[in-house]
Amino acid sequence: MIKSRLLKQLSKSSYYVLWQILLKWTGLIGQIFVIFAAARMLTSGQANSLIKLIAGIVIQVVSLVLYNQASFLASARVKEVLREKIYAKLLRLGNHNPVTPAELTQLTSDGIESVDSYFSRYLSQFAYARLAPITLFAILVKISAPASITLLCLVPLIPIVIMVVMVIAKKILNRYFAIYYHLGDTFLEKMQGMTTLKLYQADQKAEDDLARESEHFRQITMKVLTMQLLSTVIMDLVAYGGASAGILVALRELALGQISKEGTLIIIFLSASYFLPMRQLGAYFHIGMNGMKASDQIFAFLDLPEGKKGQEHLGQDLTLSAKNLTFAYQDSGSPAIQDLSLTLPHPGFYALAGRSGSGKSTLAQLLANRLPSSQVKLGGIPLPEIDPSDLTAAITSVSESFAGSIRDNLLAAKMASDDELIDVLSRVQLWNFLQKRAGLDTVLTTNAANLSGGQRQRLAIARALLKDSQIYIFDEATSNVDLETEADIMAIFQELAKAKTVILITHRLANAALCDRIFFLEKGQITESGTQDELIQKAGAYAQLYQQQAALESYAQLGGKNENEKD
Repeated sequence: MIKSRLLKQLSKSSYYVLWQILLKWTGLIGQIFVIFAAARMLTSGQANSLIKLIAGIVIQVVSLVLYNQASFLASARVKEVLREKIYAKLLRLGNHNPVTPAELTQLTSDGIESVDSYFSRYLSQFAYARLAPITLFAILVKISAPASITLLCLVPLIPIVIMVVMVIAKKILNRYFAIYYHLGDTFLEKMQGMTTLKLYQADQKAEDDLARESEHFRQITMKVLTMQLLSTVIMDLVAYGGASAGILVALRELALGQISKEGTLIIIFLSASYFLPMRQLGAYFHIGMNGMKASDQIFAFLDLPEGKKGQEHLGQDLTLSAKNLTFAYQDSGSPAIQDLSLTLPHPGFYALAGRSGSGKSTLAQLLANRLPSSQVKLGGIPLPEIDPSDLTAAITSVSESFAGSIRDNLLAAKMASDDELIDVLSRVQLWNFLQKRAGLDTVLTTNAANLSGGQRQRLAIARALLKDSQIYIFDEATSNVDLETEADIMAIFQELAKAKTVILITHRLANAALCDRIFFLEKGQITESGTQDELIQKAGAYAQLYQQQAALESYAQLGGKNENEKD
């Protein structure tokens, strides 16, 4: 069970594996010294053999210490190399990574740990299990050829058992990993959506689903453990049975006077050493299988198609456009965007508006190159053909993913001084709140749960402003803020749009009033476009939705006043 590609990818770690093999073999030589010295002392009482015995013990101890050190270095190198490769692959995939967060988490944690164990333990044992019987045979054949030949011939029974188990285990492990990864996906999905599940009283069903999948995983895990236990029992029978056979042959030769007492003791003491390395390899068998399976998963990720990298560099023209744009998600019955065309001159303030499901967020992702399409162009160049660094610098699609402190999140956009960070936080009216905490050192909990929805949005906007791109795409950037803060944020957008392109995706049409042009989407198509006054005068779908929203907001405000009057 040697994977040549894995050895090539981790060639520097292979150096430490060779050292492990050599050190285990040196430890075996030390053991042979000890056994020879002990046998001589027991049969002839020679005191000078004590020095050889002590020397053998020292060799064993030193070899074991150095072996563990080599294992540690191999382990550290494997983790470093694989994580670097996965990270580099993620960067090359960019926005077009098809792997789910749960799969990626399992890949970089359990997957790498399995490959690590394969390298730091299994590989050296695999080689040593073949080297040890040959070494012992070369030494002991001079003492008793029949016993040595018997022991050497019985050793291959353990690999045969391993081969049989491997055939069965491969099918079980394939199912095991499939269920394991699916359970991880389900768990992460349920945990991330727990608030929504509770809101719709669907948390009990989610719990039942998790319990059912966990039980399925428990059952397949027990099958794997049962298989390992049975294989261990069989290998023990072969190992100790084989050692017993060799000992019986040696005792028979002793009875016939063909071997000395010292030689007999040496055969008795070392007979198990023929089998124990191979027996230990059998115990590491599941490590080898897990490591190879994990490496298959890692290589499948590293082999994902990346597409051709863009080579074109952006010029002065930063007009964002799409012509006859059509896009459909996989396994979707109908396109999310159909034959859509628009032009967004730079600079400018634009709104993509529409009801839920109209396609505005999909269009925003296409414009940001989060979804690939050669029909979207920047400065007349299709987005996939533009150099990735130019594209990343030019377009910022605002997201609410956070980790670490406030400072960490802002510095991810730009290396800036504390004064610059405080200034941008003040612009979005977040600094006063943070001053009452730990300021820039305020640590965000998972999913920034210690911030309100509006505060998360303001932090995301602050980070985007700090990056200083030429094109900003804000998706529902004011959906969780009060009216006063919303007005302030819209003023920031309006000021920003004097020199930049600002694209606002919104369902609240009142926010679009300040935009230079509004694109109203229905069923993945732009059905109306123009300023807000022009669209209202048309008395079309936009005007109808605007009036409905205005009536609801007016009613809500009136309800608030009535409640105040009652108080």
